[in-house]
Amino acid sequence: MSIIVVYLLVVLAIGLVAYRVSQRTAEDYFLASRTFGTVVLLFTMFATLLSAFTFFGGPDTAYVQGPEWILVMGLMDGLIFAVLWYVIGYKQWLLGRQHDYVTLGEMLGDRFGSTGVRALVAVVSLFWLFPYVMLQQIGAGAAISALTDGSVPFAVGASLITVFMIVYVVLAGMRGIAWTDTLQGVFMLVMIWAALLWVLTSVGGVSTINEGLTADAPQYLSLGSEFYTPQRMLTFAISIAIGVTMFPQINQRFFTAASDRILKRSLILWPVLVILLFVPAFLLGTWAVGLGVEADIQAGESILPIVLDEFTPVWFAALVIAGAIAAMMSSSDSMLLSGSSYFTRDIYRPLIDSSISPRDEDLLGRIGVVVFAVGALLATLWFEAGGLAAGSIGAILVEIGDLAFGGFAQLAPAVVIALYWRGVTKAGIFAGILIPQVIYLAFSFIPEVTLGSITLFTDVYLGWGISIYCLVIGVFVTIYISIQTMPSPEENRSLFFEDLATPDT
Repeated sequence: MSIIVVYLLVVLAIGLVAYRVSQRTAEDYFLASRTFGTVVLLFTMFATLLSAFTFFGGPDTAYVQGPEWILVMGLMDGLIFAVLWYVIGYKQWLLGRQHDYVTLGEMLGDRFGSTGVRALVAVVSLFWLFPYVMLQQIGAGAAISALTDGSVPFAVGASLITVFMIVYVVLAGMRGIAWTDTLQGVFMLVMIWAALLWVLTSVGGVSTINEGLTADAPQYLSLGSEFYTPQRMLTFAISIAIGVTMFPQINQRFFTAASDRILKRSLILWPVLVILLFVPAFLLGTWAVGLGVEADIQAGESILPIVLDEFTPVWFAALVIAGAIAAMMSSSDSMLLSGSSYFTRDIYRPLIDSSISPRDEDLLGRIGVVVFAVGALLATLWFEAGGLAAGSIGAILVEIGDLAFGGFAQLAPAVVIALYWRGVTKAGIFAGILIPQVIYLAFSFIPEVTLGSITLFTDVYLGWGISIYCLVIGVFVTIYISIQTMPSPEENRSLFFEDLATPDT
């Protein structure tokens, strides 16, 4: 616990420095005045995205299903996201630089002259973001309780972390978050490679591990299984990469680069950075099988802490787990900031007070962080305390967290088409965002319905996940409705296609 306290104090100090050098404007609070260099941009993307999944979810999947998860997340997903970073992120950066956009909804609302489109993007994003913040709080509360052997109860741990995040995000804004993300990203890389080498040295090398895998799980030494079918692997990789691109805390960072050179250099380095982190983390999950380490994943145990506890000193294992908790925080603080910006810029500003001053908007954004964080914490404590019956809203919230990647991904088809095709109409993009979301939610949550020999609302079709079909539907709906409808007078059809050339700085 002392490690976590030291980390929090370091983070708070960085936040105070960021607050002292920041301007009292919404652009500075939400985007650090668009000043990020290559290292900061790359690592703030990195730490914000990877969170605790790298330390818990990924290794657990590799432990249960095999090492192909490295290919899904470490290779395919990293490369696909890098391509999307250029296709979507680069043009977003150009448009943001020229028109001072802060959010995706603001950019689309300006193009289509539509407050409805702007608000729809914000509502969809906040819908998927809220339970994701909850899940980070649940993870932090549980991890702190486990680290202290229950002396710090779940509710106290989750509350303390949330209060700290509120103070830090309100003070630091995007600049302070990005600085700590850079520290956190470097820390994660160093610790996970140190853990890999420590375990490898302790067990006597790779040959010992391979002997154990050959005896206990020979299928882990070859590619392919009932779980890792090509369709399922592509579904995971495509849905996660596209979903990540639309995550508010990721997408908004496309606006923050100081120059186009920095943005392009960062997207090239991204796959390398992802591989450097995912490969050792997921290998540790796979190696646990060959080393005979047992964990009841279904009961809530996670394999990485057990491996570290068995093959590394207690202080080192605690340091890695503390890093995982810090990773949860690095994701949560960015989510809180982005959620506040989406509410402030895309709901409050256009619908309630369009004349709000930059300073008042900065203040409102900080208040929004508090409201969003406290709301998520109250829902988290209610869920954990059993106020929600099993199988009701509590279970739905957890399921929404699992489905969030696919949910965010459904925004992408309409956005990409609008960025590159003049023919998109307001009706087309509105339908292209809304209809895939409705279908995705229906097929994810409505019980199966059987009509004769046909079963509706199933999870997988011909091996592909429903998110892939909804992406195709999004493309079709956006194009078809745009062809069938006339552009409204408010639309600015040339906005995304005017001279966007920006000198490198």
